[in-house]
Amino acid sequence: MDNTQNILARIQEITTKCHSAVILVPTNPSIDAIAASTSLYLALNKMGKTVSIACSQKVQSDLVASDKIQNVIGAGGDSLMISFPYSDGAIDKVDYNIQGQSFNLVVTPRLGHQKLNPNQVNFSYTGGLVDVIFVIDAPTLNSLGTIYTDNQNQFNGKDIVNIDRHLTNAYFGTVNYVNKTISSISELVLSIIQTLGIEIDRDIATNLYAGAAAST
Repeated sequence: MDNTQNILARIQEITTKCHSAVILVPTNPSIDAIAASTSLYLALNKMGKTVSIACSQKVQSDLVASDKIQNVIGAGGDSLMISFPYSDGAIDKVDYNIQGQSFNLVVTPRLGHQKLNPNQVNFSYTGGLVDVIFVIDAPTLNSLGTIYTDNQNQFNGKDIVNIDRHLTNAYFGTVNYVNKTISSISELVLSIIQTLGIEIDRDIATNLYAGAAAST
């Protein structure tokens, strides 16, 4: 068994044992990075894992599951997080009241600012424990930006799977799947998905193709 097969076998072992995982991409992620991370997200979901994707910056993409990319580390959890677009000074106050069986969160805009558009409000759960961290297309952990620098304690004692092709990769993972000659990260993620024995459906295939095409 060559080194690549050993690495893939180790990733398979870690992934099979874990209950929850988070997939992280660097600031200003490439199309390939977004495609690879969302493909892995879809694949891990098919395995029944609790999984999330995070990036320090808001990501604009039409790829499947790109709307799942958030700016916090966490996989599931019991804390409901309500997110919406915000500009400095736009909110006057946040309050709540209880009416019968309903808990109402009240967000009041500051005078001169637009009221909150309900269509732009997103709901997710946070606070869940993470077993494994997949880092995609980042030569160093600092490349992740504030998602790393503000949460360094959450990386302690975790299995970190470093998936990258940068010549300058620092091999910071507990497992380093780094190929500096391959043309795209999506190809590396494809080999992981195949090793895990997950069926590649239309959504995964579409994303992987988009990532590979953008890098070649």
